Amino acid sequence: MLESIRQSLTWDHTWFGPIPGFMLMSVFLFGSLSVFDREIDRWAIPESRFEPQPLPSFDRMLAPLFKQLAPDADELEEATARLGRPVQAPLPLKNWSVYTTHRDPVLNLYAEYSINNPDDPEDHVHGHVTIDPRSGAQLRGDQLAIGSQFFYPMHFSLQLHWLSLGYWIVGLAALTMLVALLTGVVIHRKLFREFFTFRPQKNLQRSSLDLHNLTGVVALPFHFMFALTGLIIFAEIYLPLSKTTLKPFHDEHERAESSARNLPFEPAGVPAELASVDAMVAEAKRRWDARGMPGEVGWLFVEHAGDANAYVAIYRAGSDRVTLVGQPVYFEGRTGKVLYEEPKPSAIAAVGNFLTGLHLQHFQHWLLRWFYVLGGLAGCVCIGTGLVFFVNKRKRKHAAAGIPGARWVDALAVTAVIGPLWAALAMLLSNWLLPITLQERGDWQQRVFWWAWLSSFAHAAWRSAPVQLGRPAPTWREQCWGVVLLAAAAVVANWISTGDHLLRTLSTRYWPVAGFDLALLCTALIAALAATRLRKNERAVPSAATREEALTDEDASLEAVHG
Repeated sequence: MLESIRQSLTWDHTWFGPIPGFMLMSVFLFGSLSVFDREIDRWAIPESRFEPQPLPSFDRMLAPLFKQLAPDADELEEATARLGRPVQAPLPLKNWSVYTTHRDPVLNLYAEYSINNPDDPEDHVHGHVTIDPRSGAQLRGDQLAIGSQFFYPMHFSLQLHWLSLGYWIVGLAALTMLVALLTGVVIHRKLFREFFTFRPQKNLQRSSLDLHNLTGVVALPFHFMFALTGLIIFAEIYLPLSKTTLKPFHDEHERAESSARNLPFEPAGVPAELASVDAMVAEAKRRWDARGMPGEVGWLFVEHAGDANAYVAIYRAGSDRVTLVGQPVYFEGRTGKVLYEEPKPSAIAAVGNFLTGLHLQHFQHWLLRWFYVLGGLAGCVCIGTGLVFFVNKRKRKHAAAGIPGARWVDALAVTAVIGPLWAALAMLLSNWLLPITLQERGDWQQRVFWWAWLSSFAHAAWRSAPVQLGRPAPTWREQCWGVVLLAAAAVVANWISTGDHLLRTLSTRYWPVAGFDLALLCTALIAALAATRLRKNERAVPSAATREEALTDEDASLEAVHG
């Protein structure tokens, strides 16, 4: 009976692995890049290459800038299309917010404006500006912060925002990943031995399976934690009860919570100026220090901005801990009087805050952040080698039987494994090649990304003919060499465009740029080694066009493990 269960789970693992694997490669790759998204921003935007700064004076610098903000033109266009009518200006101001991290030199200011939408009373648009906190000077608004604005949302939404489609795809992939992880543990009889087994000198089929098992076992807790916490974080999207069935109760809860905190739930409709926010910041810092947790401001929020019922929420930066808790202090906007100070969270809330912080990794601990990167890349290797094994195991049988489908599966596997990296590198290179004066420059960079990914599939489909003969397609090797060229070119382009070559950034210890350049060069080196190995494999594998291959003893052992 146990053997029957194991065989059934083997089938589950075989198919629950590759199907979401085509999407999870992107999730893990861009999740790994997101660990250092702010550093990638500094690499991509030379004007931001300075050390992170504490929050500047709200009264002297930020308040005048907030008052000058207006809704972004692109959001107004989207709102017009959504409503089917022009958005009437001026729009009522709802709130101001400013957010900073220990890794982000520039400062992002946001304003939220209400829209008269009878179908959704909470509909709104934003105004946004990025500034240099040292001087208050605005940075060009058409520059794309590649790390935080593209790579980071890419790993949880695939940049597919229509009907939140990307969130659903990633959520389904995460759910099937949990199934693949659990079944993988059960079906492997020699799990502990496989932890120490890697035979790179063997054929590609054997070595890819070894590497798949090794990375899967080593990073199993990490992968399970991230899949589970990701589902928890986005549970409100998958089960939007608070916005549908339970919305009346949700609204009442928010009203009751505001009342318990002594916070105005509705604006008064009477204009009023803010008291000194700088004095509120000083008081918040004093209270944090008195509680034994001194720190800087991470997020400052002004609700009902410009109204007599305005209040200010000041959150402590979360750079010194995993748990995502900001210890906010709330102030009355007109007087600066303390309205409420967040107490110690309950046990249940503390667990939720810890799990959220564990996934979002806002902490400063650099070694732990690198463990996150290695765990994410281990996921890429596990999924990539699993796809390689899945395709190679079947294509020779399909070739002998005259079935052409393996050719297209191989092309899709190339597109899933190498395509995202190819597209990301092309986007990084375009950051230096596209003219600075180009209109909608950030949009063009995103187009380069998708065109490059599409070209990966086109090239894979064009060069996949040998798969029909049971031979490896040269696409894998050729796209690896493409990764080498793109990664090296991105490093050189940064040098030529900014003068910040690797020797300079290393000598000045400017690690955000130096570290990313080194990461690109390491990527090029690994891709070159992979291309060399793939070339040897292409020469070693005979054609299956003229004969039906019999299973060798080694193939039989693989069959026993993966069906």
